[in-house]
Amino acid sequence: MSGDPESLTYLRRIDTKVDGLRADMTEVKQRLGFPEEQYASISRRVDRIGGDVERIKTRLNLVDAPAD
Repeated sequence: MSGDPESLTYLRRIDTKVDGLRADMTEVKQRLGFPEEQYASISRRVDRIGGDVERIKTRLNLVDAPAD
C-alpha cells in the first residue's frame, strides 16, 4: 500500500497542506511580533515619563527631595 500511487497522491496533498500551514504560521508570527515591539516601546516611554514626573514634583516641592 505504501507504494500505491493513490496513497502517494494522498501524501503529497497532505504535504502541500502542511506547507501552506507552515507559511501561514510564519506570517502570524511576524504579525504578532510587531505589536509586541510596539508594546515594549510604549512601556519604555511610560517608564521614562514616570521618572520625569517624579523630578518635576521634586522641583515644585510637591514631594520631599530624595536623600542622596
